Amino acid sequence: MSVVTAVYEIETAMPLERTAAVMASEQSSGTFVAVARETEELKRRYAARVVGIEELPLSGRPPLPGASGDWREARRARVSIEFPLHNFGPSIPNLLAAVAGNLFEIREAGALRLVDLDLPAAFAERYPGPAFGWDGTLALTGRAQGPLLGTIVKPSIGLSAEQLGELVTELADAGIDFIKDDELQGNAPNLPLAERVRVVTDALHRAADRNGRMPMYAFNITDDIDRLAANHDLVKAAGGTCVMICVNTVGLAGLQYLRAHAELPIHGHRTMFGAYSRSPQVGIDFMVFQKLSRLAGSDHVHTNGLSNKFYESDEQVLASIAAVRAPLLGGYEAVPVLSSGQTAALATRTYERVGTDRLLVLAGGGIHGHPGGSAAGVRAMREAWSAALAGETLEARAASVPELAAALTAFGPPR
Repeated sequence: MSVVTAVYEIETAMPLERTAAVMASEQSSGTFVAVARETEELKRRYAARVVGIEELPLSGRPPLPGASGDWREARRARVSIEFPLHNFGPSIPNLLAAVAGNLFEIREAGALRLVDLDLPAAFAERYPGPAFGWDGTLALTGRAQGPLLGTIVKPSIGLSAEQLGELVTELADAGIDFIKDDELQGNAPNLPLAERVRVVTDALHRAADRNGRMPMYAFNITDDIDRLAANHDLVKAAGGTCVMICVNTVGLAGLQYLRAHAELPIHGHRTMFGAYSRSPQVGIDFMVFQKLSRLAGSDHVHTNGLSNKFYESDEQVLASIAAVRAPLLGGYEAVPVLSSGQTAALATRTYERVGTDRLLVLAGGGIHGHPGGSAAGVRAMREAWSAALAGETLEARAASVPELAAALTAFGPPR
C-alpha cells in the first residue's frame, strides 16, 4: 500500500501515545467517539498509523491556548504517521487536508508543527514541477555560471512608470542579472500590470540592444486565479522572460494552475510564510513548504539569506538552502533565492557557508542604498561575489574597486 509519511513535533500533557493516536484518528477514519460503521476492516484499509515516536527534550515554553492537561507533566516528541495514499490521492490540496487539516486545533497538543513529508512516486506522476530550474534560468539571463545577482524594485510601490523605466535602464546597463517586482506591487491602479510590462520590457529590450544581454525581470502577476493565465500571457507577448507569484496568497493549487499554463519561469515568492512557520509551537516548517512549492511548479524558491533582517537564524537559512537544493522524488531542481538584508559585505561568508554558486542572490537596499546609487550597488555586488569565488578577500578587492569600498563602509565590514 502506497503511503505518505508525515512527521510532526508535538508537546503534550497527555500520554504521548494517546496524543499521537488522536492525531492519526482525527485525520483519517476516526472521530472523538466510536461510530457504528468504523469497522475493523475499514480501519485496516483507511486509518492513519503511528509508526514512530521519538521523545525530545522539553521546550520550556507554555502550551498553546486551550491545551488539555497539567503542563507540569508535559512531554515532547517527534511523531511519524503514515497516511494511506488512497485516502486522498496525489493531490496537494487534499494531501494538506489530511496531514494538517484540523490537527493544529486539537486540545491534546500544547504544541504541534508539521516538519516534514515523505511523498510517494505518485506525486511525481501528477505534478511536473519546475519547468526551467537552474539551467533554464541561467540560459535566459545570458550568464555562463552563477551566482545570479539581482535586486528588487525599490521603493516597493509609488514609482511612476517613467521612474520605473529609468531604474530598470540603470540596472540593466550596470550588468544586473535579475530584477523583480516587490510582492506589494501587483495590478495596482497607480501602476497597472499592463503599463508596468510595457515600460519595463521596452527598457530591457533597449538595454539588450546596447549591451547584448537582457536581464530577467520577474513581473508579479499575482491575482485571482482566473486572471493568472492572462497575466502570464501579457508578459510573454511583450517579450518578458519570467513571472512571479505569491505562493501563499494564491495557494498551491493556484501555483499549479499557473504551472500548467506557463511558458516562462515561475518565481515563487513566499509572502506570508512567517504566519505559518515563525512560531516554534504551531505551523508548517519550511521543509514542507519548499517541497510542495517545487512540486506545484516554482522554479525559484525564496530561502531568506544569511544575516537577514527577519527572524530566521543563519542555521535555519542554511538548512532551507540545502533543502531546496536536495533532490525531490528524483528531481524537481529549483533555484534557492537569497534575500532580506543582503549586501556586498556578505558575499564571502555566504559562499563559504553555502558552498555553491548555483544561487540567485537578491539585494534590495544593499544595491539601491549604495552611496553612489543603484548602478554602483550592482558593481559592488558583482565585485564582491567575484572576489568570493576567486578566494580573494573583500578588503583586497575593495582596494581597487571604489564601489565595493563604499559598500563595505556603508553596510559594515566584510561578514
